[in-house]
Amino acid sequence: MYQLQRDAEQYSATATPAAAAAPNETTAKALENATLNPRFYTTDFDEMNRISVETVREQWDELIAEFRRDPNKDHFKRTAEFEADFSQLDPRLRREFIEFLTSSVTAEFSGCILYAEIKKRCRNQDVRDLFGVMSRDEGRHAGFINHVLNDFNVQVDLGFLTRAKKYTFFKPKYIYYATYLSEKIGYARYITIFRHFEQHPDKRFHPIFKWFENWCHDEFRHGEAFALLMRANPSVTAGLNRYWIRFFLLAVFSTMYVRDHLRRDFFGYMGIDVDDYDRRVIRLTSTISKQVFPLEIDLDNPAIWARFEKMYQLNKAMAEGKGGVLAKLKVAANFIGLFLTPVKDNAVPADVRMQPVW
Repeated sequence: MYQLQRDAEQYSATATPAAAAAPNETTAKALENATLNPRFYTTDFDEMNRISVETVREQWDELIAEFRRDPNKDHFKRTAEFEADFSQLDPRLRREFIEFLTSSVTAEFSGCILYAEIKKRCRNQDVRDLFGVMSRDEGRHAGFINHVLNDFNVQVDLGFLTRAKKYTFFKPKYIYYATYLSEKIGYARYITIFRHFEQHPDKRFHPIFKWFENWCHDEFRHGEAFALLMRANPSVTAGLNRYWIRFFLLAVFSTMYVRDHLRRDFFGYMGIDVDDYDRRVIRLTSTISKQVFPLEIDLDNPAIWARFEKMYQLNKAMAEGKGGVLAKLKVAANFIGLFLTPVKDNAVPADVRMQPVW
C-alpha cells in the first residue's frame, strides 16, 4: 500500500547516484535544481535525534494519535472520472498541467524521502513516530500525482530521481522553518483552488482538483507537527533566529509569487486571477504562521508587493535569456530590499495548535 514510502526508505539520502540510463524528459525536468524548483534535503540527524517534545507532550500525543487514525487512508483512490478522455485538452493547457504536476510530485516525494530518512537515522521514538507517518502521507500524495501523469503518457521516475537528484543540507531549524511554511502554504494553495472550483465547476478541467480539500488537511496536519516542534524548542524562534524566520517567510512568499506569475496562463485556464490568488494564499499563510512565529511580514505595506512584482519581472527576463549576471545581481538586491522592509511583531498564542477553518 505504501510502495513509495518503502522506496524512500530503500533509497537513502546518502545513496550514491547510479550510473543508470538517461532519465525521460519529465524526470529530467524534475531533476533540475533551478532556484524555483523543489529540492531534496538532508539534515543533521544526530541533532534531530536529541529533540524533546516533553513541554508539549499532551498536544504531541494527540497529534500522533490523529496521524495514526489516518483520516485520509481511503481518500486517494481513483474513480471512473480519471478514465475520461483528456486528449482534447488545449495543448498549451496540457503542457502547463504536466509542469504543474511534475513540480508537485517532486515536492511531495522530496518530503517523503527526507521524512523516511529521518525515521531511519534516528532512535528517538517521538521523532520516528512522527516522520514515519508523514513519509507515508507524502508518498501517497506523490504516487497519486504520478498516476495522473501516467494518464498523460508521462511519468516521473521517482527511483531515478531519488538516486540522482542533488541534496541540499539544511540544519534542523531550517528544516523546521522551510517545511512548516511549505506545508502551510500548500494547505492555503490547495484549499483556495478547491473553493474556487466549488464556485466555478465549469472551469475544473481534471478530477484531481476534487481531491484537494481532504488532501490539504494532510498538509495542514504536517505543519502542525512542525509548529509543535518549534514550540517545544523555543530557542529556534528567538534571538537572532528571528532574522532566519524573516528570511524564510520572504523566500517562500516571493518564490511562490514568481513561480505562479511565470505560470499565469495555467491559472488563466482555471479562471483564476493569479494576482488575487497569490495575495489570498500569502495572506492566509501569514495568518496561520502567527501561531508560532514571533513576527509577520507587513503585507499591508505596498512596498512588499511591489518588490514581489519586481522579483517576478526580473526572473521573467532571465527566463527569456535577458539580463545575464546583472539580472541576478538585481534579484539579490531586490531581495535584500525585501528583507530590510520593516516587519510586525507578533505575540504567539498560548495554545499553539490550530484547526483549519478556511
